[in-house]
Amino acid sequence: MTTPYQQPAQASQPPTPPQPPQQAPQQPPQQQPGAPGMPAAPQQTPHPQAQQYAPQQAAQPGMQAVPGMPGAPQQPYASAAPVAGYTSPIPIRRTHLGNALSSEWTKIKSVRSTIWTLSVMVALVIGIGLLVASGTKDSDYSSTPTTIPGLFGTLLGQLCIVTLGVLVVTSEYGTGMIRTTFTASPQRSRVLTAKALVFFLVSFVTTTAALAFVAFVSTGMHNGTGVQEPTSKQLVGATLGAGLYVSLLGLLSLAVGSMLRHSAGAITAMLGVVLLPAILPAFLMMSSSLQTLGEKMQKYSSPQSLAALFQVDDSLGTGWSQVGMLAGVTAAAFIAAYALLEKRDV
Repeated sequence: MTTPYQQPAQASQPPTPPQPPQQAPQQPPQQQPGAPGMPAAPQQTPHPQAQQYAPQQAAQPGMQAVPGMPGAPQQPYASAAPVAGYTSPIPIRRTHLGNALSSEWTKIKSVRSTIWTLSVMVALVIGIGLLVASGTKDSDYSSTPTTIPGLFGTLLGQLCIVTLGVLVVTSEYGTGMIRTTFTASPQRSRVLTAKALVFFLVSFVTTTAALAFVAFVSTGMHNGTGVQEPTSKQLVGATLGAGLYVSLLGLLSLAVGSMLRHSAGAITAMLGVVLLPAILPAFLMMSSSLQTLGEKMQKYSSPQSLAALFQVDDSLGTGWSQVGMLAGVTAAAFIAAYALLEKRDV
């Protein structure tokens, strides 16, 4: 007997086994509407692994997406706003000879061959000049000026200037740097003019300073009784004149180097120009028909010209005619160098 507050006990039932999950019936792929009369193409579902290769948008704060980069919204080209009013931060100006001079000065002072060649030239002119001045007596300058010791060092020092004049041009052809030079300055005549001016100033100042130092030191060492003090013409010829002659010889070497474009060939040619007129006249004057040619060649040879500038003997003249002759030959060589420089390729 049960009370109204008691429920009858339910009979225990065995547990119901788990049912497998029911799969939803597959629906046919939705078709996108196509053109009339054409069957619609089924919509393709992207592969799950394709998501990891999809470009991710930039999520870092403060960064903007650049068009064309992964993760940036693709916009049509016509919608891109044009950049107006852009001004380059690099000043644009026309180049002139001053720019070429600055470039050549930078190159000539930064090359080791320039320092070494000029140092050897100064050492030869000053060293040999002081050695000769210290080995002579006051009586040796009774008929010759005291500036003569500078002649002996200049005879050897001029070979250094000749070598440097060739290397100023041919070194760029050997390394291929001349292509960069002509690309930066397409006017080739301007480049050659800048090289000539910078080299002439460097060689003239250096040579003249070395000769002036030897002249003043030698004059101070020999100032006794009976010593012939140099006149103003002799002093100018032994310093400015000799420095100008050696510098013009270096300019001639530069023109020859521009025409030959080869260091060894140009140096060999210039050594022949310097040494051959000093050696060949001795053989030419053996023949009576070639004696006049031998005398002219000997007069305008390098040793004879420098001796005339130092006024070793009054019969040699002042030497300025030899300087004018060398200047004419150098000008002709530069005209040929300018013509070949414009015609030939680099």
